[in-house]
Amino acid sequence: MAAQESGKLHYWDAFWDLRVDECPCDVHFCDWLEKTDIRNASIFHFGTGGHHIVGIRTAENGSNNCVLGITAAPQEYETFIQLAIERPEVEKTYKTFFGDIYQLDKRLLPELDVVALFHLCEFRTEKNDLYGALTDRQVADMLTEKTRKGGYIVFYTKSFAFETAAKVIAEWEKEQPVEKVGMYESLLVYRKTK
Repeated sequence: MAAQESGKLHYWDAFWDLRVDECPCDVHFCDWLEKTDIRNASIFHFGTGGHHIVGIRTAENGSNNCVLGITAAPQEYETFIQLAIERPEVEKTYKTFFGDIYQLDKRLLPELDVVALFHLCEFRTEKNDLYGALTDRQVADMLTEKTRKGGYIVFYTKSFAFETAAKVIAEWEKEQPVEKVGMYESLLVYRKTK
């Protein structure tokens, strides 16, 4: 990541293409959605990658799911714009926006059926403190609140920051109306109970 001026938005100055051997979370997520037969769902996806595989597969597989993704990488957002121009049939049910997830305002979010928090604790630093950004726990709580009863919250256990995220998840699990469903490949799945 390149150095950024203090006080400015903390963003990811890199491009992440599809690297199934290094980071299979998005492929595992798509497989899980299909295996679980989740249909007509609203999905929030934290960290789209420049490949946008979650949006593309959900648009192509007949599930009628819609995906709202967020990326803090300008290069990944640019690939979304190109995807939208070249493949409007994908863009119809897949939207991505650029921004710092720690700056989300829950009033802008719809009710959600599935939330993918794969990159929890990977990106939050003191740079986010300079503009009063949310913490990882606050992001998890906010997105849980926006998840419908019976909806899913999914984490990626192979993240380089999962040791830290696991502590946040343990506290979150005790205090939020969720139950652990179990593992699917590299994903840890919870369901909202209330």
